Amino acid sequence: MFGRNAKVDTELNRDVEGLLHEAGKDRILPIVQMGEPVLRQPSGQYAGQLSHRTLAKLLDTMHETMLEAPGVGLAAPQIGLGLAIALIEDHLRDDEDDPREIGELPFRVIINPSYEPVGSETRSFYEGCLSFSGYQAVRRRWLDITARWQDEDGKRHEERMHGWPARIFQHETDHLSGEVYIDKAEIRSLSSDDNLSDFWAEDPVPTEAAEELGFTI
Repeated sequence: MFGRNAKVDTELNRDVEGLLHEAGKDRILPIVQMGEPVLRQPSGQYAGQLSHRTLAKLLDTMHETMLEAPGVGLAAPQIGLGLAIALIEDHLRDDEDDPREIGELPFRVIINPSYEPVGSETRSFYEGCLSFSGYQAVRRRWLDITARWQDEDGKRHEERMHGWPARIFQHETDHLSGEVYIDKAEIRSLSSDDNLSDFWAEDPVPTEAAEELGFTI
């Protein structure tokens, strides 16, 4: 649980309820785009400031918004809320030989998450963000991490993650510190979604893109 002395912040709870009201019956909120200050501000730690009912509604709305986008993760700042709350979820593809090492990542609520690398291996792949819609760029990330977080009940978790699931966890956790993936991406790799599909879809390890566009991986 989020501490015996956790106290609901009445004003914040009211503001979040107002935000959720904007989602309407479909429970879909607009996703904040680059340039919004909330994406660049460290999120406040979550310590039970919302009522159980409001938190449950928030998580449900975030999940519906993420699936509708569609995306494999969504952080609270991406809906304009500066709390250290995010969701992650991804599933296996048909291609077992995908070099990105995409693994099954069941739906998880990750609250106050953190991570640290395990070993020194990294991988560079194209990555996108719902808050930088229409573009992707190559980002180097740790291959293996130790991930830590709390769930919606406040229970603490620790898990070693590898490959694509580790990348998703890093991406969403970074959002909560005010970082967007493009901050440390290979800028010369930046591509519209259409051009990525047209030129580099058959090049998941972006060796050809690196040669043609002039960046290193």
